[in-house]
Order: sequence, then structure tokens, then C-alpha cells
Amino acid sequence: MLVGALLMAGCGGGTPPEPDPTGPPPTQEPQARAQLAGLAAAAQDRTLAASYVLSVAGRPDRTVAVWLATDGSWRVDIPGGALGGTADVAVASTGAGLFQCALAAPSCARIGDPDARLAARVDPRIQRPFVYARSVLTNPAAPLAVSSAEPLAGVTGSCYSVETTTASVASPLDVGIYCYADDGTLTGARLSFGTLVLSGAPAAAPPSITMPGPVTADPPLGMAAPPPPPTPSVEPSTAVPSPSGQG
Repeated sequence: MLVGALLMAGCGGGTPPEPDPTGPPPTQEPQARAQLAGLAAAAQDRTLAASYVLSVAGRPDRTVAVWLATDGSWRVDIPGGALGGTADVAVASTGAGLFQCALAAPSCARIGDPDARLAARVDPRIQRPFVYARSVLTNPAAPLAVSSAEPLAGVTGSCYSVETTTASVASPLDVGIYCYADDGTLTGARLSFGTLVLSGAPAAAPPSITMPGPVTADPPLGMAAPPPPPTPSVEPSTAVPSPSGQG
């Protein structure tokens, strides 16, 4: 009997220890994910015209204009969004397709159907949190880890940190912090390309977006800075010096 009692004690019998009250609280990831999914669902129905301040380290702040029209079309204007920051562009989608547009001499290149995606070499990415993130954040099968986050400076609403649990180069979602108002307005985001903060109250959405310019056969602008112009070569002098001592 004594041996049996000792064996039972050695096998971990008895009441398990109480959790340490000084330790970190249990994660609320499922609750946070459900809350974010609800806000993203409201964002899918949100229409507006709004401006956002885009802050990027080492560059002056820029103002990004966003139109989410009532007919489902959308347009995002991005100053310095192409050619290494030297060209202003817009990304727009209508029933006729997805377009990337140059704004200096307005013209648009058709990328594909309305649900197409921009290739990385021509994708400014700034449009993603407004139009693509919503469908990923509402997808229960998306491999995401979501937790509550402290509000970003100058941002109202609820903020959430979003990470992916598997690598997916095809995902249109940028990991980082997303902030939404209760009505689904994106009030801010801190992502790898910079920080977006809503500037002022959004205005009413237009019935449909206006394209910046005509659709042409010109290719879309790339993201990389153009190469510097070649340095002109200096031709050697062909003048024949006069013999010394002769007038």
C-alpha cells in the first residue's frame, strides 16, 4: 500500500497549480479577429471620398486621395507613387477593368479585368488597404493572427495588429496595423510602405469615379527609379600645337 501511495504521488496526482496572476493575460486573438472582421465587413459596403496623409521615413508627407464610388468603382491617387517617387500615379477600377494611370500627362494603361492585380513592378501598393484588405480580413480561412493594438497617433477608431501565419507572396494584404471606425471607414494604417492617417471627415461618395485620362497603349509606369542619363563623353582635342619658338 505504501508503494502504491508513493507511485500515485510520483505520477502527478493532486490539484494542478493555480496560474500565475502576475503573468501576461491570455490572448484574445479569436475575439480580436472577429471584431476586425466585423469592421472590415462594414468597410466592404462603405462608400466615400476622403484624403489621407501618407508618411514615409525619409520623405515629405504626401496626401493620398481616395474615392470609393457608389457603383463599386474606385480610384486612389498617389503622389510620387511611381518611378522611384518622381511620378504621380492613380490606380483605378471600373466595370471596364483595372487601370494604372500617369497623372502628369494624364493617360491610363489597362492592366486587366476589374478583379485583376497589379504586378509588383508596377504596383504602388497604397491602394491595397482601401480595396483589397477588406476581403482578406473578412475571410475566416485566411491564415491571419490578429490582436488588439494601441491607437496610432492622430487616429481614431479601433486598431488591430495583423500578421500572416504562412508565407503567401500572392496575398494582397500587407501585414501591420489597421484602424477602423465603427462605420467601416479606414481611419489609419501602419504598413511596410508607410503610415496612412485619415485627414478630416470623409465626404459623400460620387456615383462613379472619373478616370484621370484616356486609356492608351502606353505601358504602366514602373516603381523603380529611371536610370540616370548617360554622361556625355568628352572628345579629345584634335588641335595641333604650334612648334615652340616659332612665331
